[in-house]
Amino acid sequence: MSSNCASSTAPGDIFATTHWTVVLTAGQRHTPQSDAALEQLCRTYWFPLYAYVRRRGHTKADAEDSVPAFFARFLEKNYLAGLGAERGRFRAFLLASLKNFFINEWKKSQRLKRGGGEQLLSLDWETADTKFQVAATNEPSPDQAFDREWALALLAKVIERLQAECVADGKAKLFGQLKMFLTAGKAESAQAEVAKSLGLEEGAVRVAIHRLRKRYRELLRDEIAHTLADAAMVDEEMRALFGAFA
Repeated sequence: MSSNCASSTAPGDIFATTHWTVVLTAGQRHTPQSDAALEQLCRTYWFPLYAYVRRRGHTKADAEDSVPAFFARFLEKNYLAGLGAERGRFRAFLLASLKNFFINEWKKSQRLKRGGGEQLLSLDWETADTKFQVAATNEPSPDQAFDREWALALLAKVIERLQAECVADGKAKLFGQLKMFLTAGKAESAQAEVAKSLGLEEGAVRVAIHRLRKRYRELLRDEIAHTLADAAMVDEEMRALFGAFA
């Protein structure tokens, strides 16, 4: 059994270029590519905004009203104008835009209630509050809650991409057995049991884990780069994000 997972990008993938760079390149005008990239980013990273709103003291109902109202304006209007340094990081840009929205537009937008106005994104409200209650145990500040949930959403996206590569390469079972070793500190003693269940030598499992971790790190850096205007900022953004768990 081969231990490699697929790592290629599908031909014609509109996200082969960094997502946020696509949006910024479009500038003041909408293009199908930039609109799709922006919507994909919002779908991936909406829950940190929900956590931020809740941590500010707003109710579950308020959060379920304000986040769709924010996205309705964010996706329909040009929010690039008027924001400076935040443009470099989609994370900072999105949070700054939400803060501006609360200051300038939230009261005017309360007519856009759940089930009322058009919701441009389909969001998972059923699990949002449960996730928030679990995350709220450490009582971080609103900004800290946003950064922590952003990092968790990013890691989930990386795992999703890695799993998809392995499935496409016919290695779904291998990924299912080895993904636990992506977590730091996982006991190496478990490798023998996994090797037995896969019918592999322990040495082959160690090599497979090494390759999986390597690909995981590559996809992590790539996913972070998707949210930055400058790929040279990846290391700095990684430190900032994982500092949210400190």
